[in-house]
Amino acid sequence: MSKQSKFISRVLRHEPEAAGLSLLPGGWVRIEDLLQGMKHAGHCLSVQELHQLVEENDKRRFSISSDGTLIRAAQGHSVDVDLGLEAIEPPEALYHGTARSNLESIFSEGLNSGRRQQVHLSPDYDAAKRVGQRHGKPTVLRVGSGDMHRAGHLFYRADNGVWLTDMVPVQFLGFN
Repeated sequence: MSKQSKFISRVLRHEPEAAGLSLLPGGWVRIEDLLQGMKHAGHCLSVQELHQLVEENDKRRFSISSDGTLIRAAQGHSVDVDLGLEAIEPPEALYHGTARSNLESIFSEGLNSGRRQQVHLSPDYDAAKRVGQRHGKPTVLRVGSGDMHRAGHLFYRADNGVWLTDMVPVQFLGFN
C-alpha cells in the first residue's frame, strides 16, 4: 500500500486531526479538504491520483460519494463513526482471518472489536486467509452468522463487502 493510501486510512479511520480535519456525519470528508490537509502534512496528491488510488485499492478501503465530492473509509474506524448502514441478514457462514497465536484468547473471550468499532468478517474463506496473513501464520475461523442472526445479533455490510458485527460469542466460532 502506498504512503498516501496509508495516510488516508489513518486520517479517515483513526486520526482525522493528522490532516487538520473533522469527520462529517457518516465518516465523510470533502475530497477538497482531504487533499488540502494531505498537502499540509507532506502528502501531495491530485484529485485524479486520489480517484486512481481508490479504484485500484484491492481491499476497496475507501468510498466516494455519488456526487464525487466526499470520501470516507468503508470500515475499520477506531473513532466514533456511524456509517449509516442498515442491519441486514447475513449469509449462514462468514469467516474471520487471524493469527494462530490469537486462538487461545479468541476461544476464551470470543471475537471482540479491539480498537475498532466492530468485528470484521469476510464473505469467503480466501479473503479471510489473506486478512489472517497480515497477523502471522494465518488461521481462518468459521462464524455461524446465520445462527447468530437468529439469536438476535445484528450484522451490517460495509461499502466494500466486509461484514460487521459488534462481537462474536465463542459458541458461534469453529473451523471450516
